[in-house]
Amino acid sequence: MHKEGVEHLDVLIVGAGLSGIGAAYHLQTRCPAKSYAILEARESLGGTWDLFRYPGIRSDSDMFTLGYSFRPWTNPKAIADGSAILAYIRETAEAYGIDRQIRYRKRVERARWSSEHARWTVDVRDGATGQVEQLTCSFLFAAAGYYDYDEGYTPELPGRERFRGRVVHPQKWTPDIEWAGKRVVVIGSGATAVTLVPELSKRAAHVTMLQRSPTYVVSMPERDRIANWARAFLPGEAAYGITRWKNVLLSMAFFELCRRFPARAKRLILRQVKQRIGAGVDVDTHFTPRYDPWDQRLCLVPDGDLFESIRDGRVSVVTDHIESFTETGILLKSGRELPADLIVTATGLKLKLFGGIQVEVDGQAVDPSKALVYKGMMVSDVPNMAFAIGYTNASWTLKCDLVSEYVCRLLNHMDERGYRACVPRRTDPTLREEPLIDFSSGYVQRALDFMPKQGSRAPWKLYQNYALDRLTFRRGRVDDGVMEFTARPRARA
Repeated sequence: MHKEGVEHLDVLIVGAGLSGIGAAYHLQTRCPAKSYAILEARESLGGTWDLFRYPGIRSDSDMFTLGYSFRPWTNPKAIADGSAILAYIRETAEAYGIDRQIRYRKRVERARWSSEHARWTVDVRDGATGQVEQLTCSFLFAAAGYYDYDEGYTPELPGRERFRGRVVHPQKWTPDIEWAGKRVVVIGSGATAVTLVPELSKRAAHVTMLQRSPTYVVSMPERDRIANWARAFLPGEAAYGITRWKNVLLSMAFFELCRRFPARAKRLILRQVKQRIGAGVDVDTHFTPRYDPWDQRLCLVPDGDLFESIRDGRVSVVTDHIESFTETGILLKSGRELPADLIVTATGLKLKLFGGIQVEVDGQAVDPSKALVYKGMMVSDVPNMAFAIGYTNASWTLKCDLVSEYVCRLLNHMDERGYRACVPRRTDPTLREEPLIDFSSGYVQRALDFMPKQGSRAPWKLYQNYALDRLTFRRGRVDDGVMEFTARPRARA
């Protein structure tokens, strides 16, 4: 297992997106003696914000919480477009020298742990040569999110081959796609659809948003007036900190309202929709879901741009099921036909754990579906490996920042006490297993069979609560009785 001439690193970070760059910052700041590298399968950094190129792509969280804790967001827009977010990630990587640690076109395919040597052997495919190279590392940090970057989800669409126009999934959007003056049908009602529709309507002849069922859509100001006021009178970091906590607390309060008083939250959301959209749209049919708020993720639209495009007649919403594609559009179950020149299948994403890495521990393949997640960042019985996945009910980066800080605490704790391995062990027989993500969304339900579970209580339970996690991750004991440590062997006389 231990090979001479193979490069060894203390920490290997997989993925140079928002969470990978954040992990590198925390590592080089809190564990400056550790050697590390970032392996990125694509040709550039940025992750999601470099991959998705469809028109109008933007954040679905405010940037004061999606931005890093250590680097203030200074753009006047709180809901930012994809290019601004990508520039922010790039500038952060350059400012801290993280860009020099990234190795591009390096796809991690397999990672094998040896307890004897307390290290990972990692198989890396070089995108330029196609050859598989090997590295070893003492700690593996998967920061590749949980989306499949190779393809999105498209359901079976009967008669698709008959359609004479173009059909495209937003994840595969290319610059040659033209929609000016064309009739466009966007299939879907999630975050991607509500982003695409108002942007496409600026140049299209007409856009139809076709949905099987409605989604909760809430409007938020594109610019945060309190943030911009604070920046005018306070130092940059102080203004950022105040705005960040204001937004954290507001989002937590709204989430709790939705969970505890769903009927009241539903009324509030629908009242806003009716005020924004006007009297010409059947809100009960097109914007009133069958589920309660936050049973699925809410969709955010800045300054109500989706509602404005509907009110202006540039966009129509149709709630129906597809019977089949035709040569010129889509035939619905109701018998109505939607004419189209371009069809966009904003039908969701596929989930992929650990960036698709095959994980083995002492020669045994790890089956994530049989494992429990520890603190939302490690997997039971898998040593010296962490992953960064954000919140479902708040900004992604809030959780990823905490995970990165905790990994550094863990590494420093191990160094101080002479440990070389750490692994969370499930020893409580009364612990109940629960689904990892408590969402009814299609992309979650399709992935439950291969995802790990959470437990019925801490540290195996995901509370989706930033304030609680902040306290636990920063102040909680590292040697909590669940994490098992292995000491380095004593040197022989």
